[in-house]
Amino acid sequence: MHASTLLLFSLSLLLSTLDAKIAKRPFGQTAQGKPVDLYTLTNKNGMEAAITNYGGIVVALKTADKQGRLADVVLGFDSLDGYKKEHPYFGALVGRYGNRIQKGQFALNGKTYKLANNNGPNALHGGLVGFDKVVWTAREVPPNRLELTHTSPDMHEGFPGNLNVKVTYTLTDANELQIDYEASTDKPTVLNLTNHSYFNLAGQGNGDVLKHQIRINADRFTPVDSTLIPTGELKAVKGTPFDFTQPHAIGERINQTSDEQIKFGGGYDHNFVLNKTGSGPALAAEVYEPTTGRVMQVLTTEPGVQFYTGNFLDGTLTGKQGKVYRKRYGFCLETQHFPDSPNRPEFPSVVLKPGETYRSTTIYRFSAR
Repeated sequence: MHASTLLLFSLSLLLSTLDAKIAKRPFGQTAQGKPVDLYTLTNKNGMEAAITNYGGIVVALKTADKQGRLADVVLGFDSLDGYKKEHPYFGALVGRYGNRIQKGQFALNGKTYKLANNNGPNALHGGLVGFDKVVWTAREVPPNRLELTHTSPDMHEGFPGNLNVKVTYTLTDANELQIDYEASTDKPTVLNLTNHSYFNLAGQGNGDVLKHQIRINADRFTPVDSTLIPTGELKAVKGTPFDFTQPHAIGERINQTSDEQIKFGGGYDHNFVLNKTGSGPALAAEVYEPTTGRVMQVLTTEPGVQFYTGNFLDGTLTGKQGKVYRKRYGFCLETQHFPDSPNRPEFPSVVLKPGETYRSTTIYRFSAR
């Protein structure tokens, strides 16, 4: 390579590294006095993702609108204190099992395992002290990657096996927040990891999300009973309020309580069976917010996505910048295996065995139009 060309290449690489960076600052401490940090990843376009090693929570995500103006599009709190109190999993890493397990129990290799019933008669999101409530070990990987690791001991929250988990957040220069999950175990176990960010593409706290337009790449969904446990049916969305194969406003059919499934969920709180081919990340959903022009695409290797519309937000929580979070002020697209899969052999398996490696990737891609 010519010397001048090499110099230009080196300068370009240096500038790229300077543009994309990680900033770390203290974020508080746990009730046990353990220090917690906040890591802010910034890409060359100015997009920011702020992530804490407490629960792997995405605290802030600043993306540009059609005018190029940045705004934070995820719900959450300004300090760790908000996350230490009861809250609806804002931004959190969820595990060991995202979503519900019927009656808080499952059988594996002839043995029944009992979990905490922390959601009515069912287990939800990993139990009383799930992955959202532990301090992960963080490692910065410049220019814009954060690795979080955690070892969950055998029988913690009732799940078998010592489980080693690594979750990597990468903020790309294509305005993508990519989440890569990896895990291994020393005993057969069940595993279903996800992220529980609540999005509002008009900006966090700026009203409800009912005018957001959403398309979900799913011809079927999993209907639930009155406790939100799947019945086992994979039902066609066609002719129902769950047909998002073409874009619809979130609020267009959300109050159709003549539909039993809408009634059970209090709106949308359902798993969609993604139309997937191949093993790489594929488009699961696309959301467009008409006033700001922001677009979010969700791509995943997972077979399902839980679409939840903040039905249980009720104005009792005050979030960032003093914003009060009222009903349907955010929506979630939690990529996942299906709820209650440990009790549903007909669903895609969530069993992880010794010698195997659990891998999953989800990408939240942002743009504006």
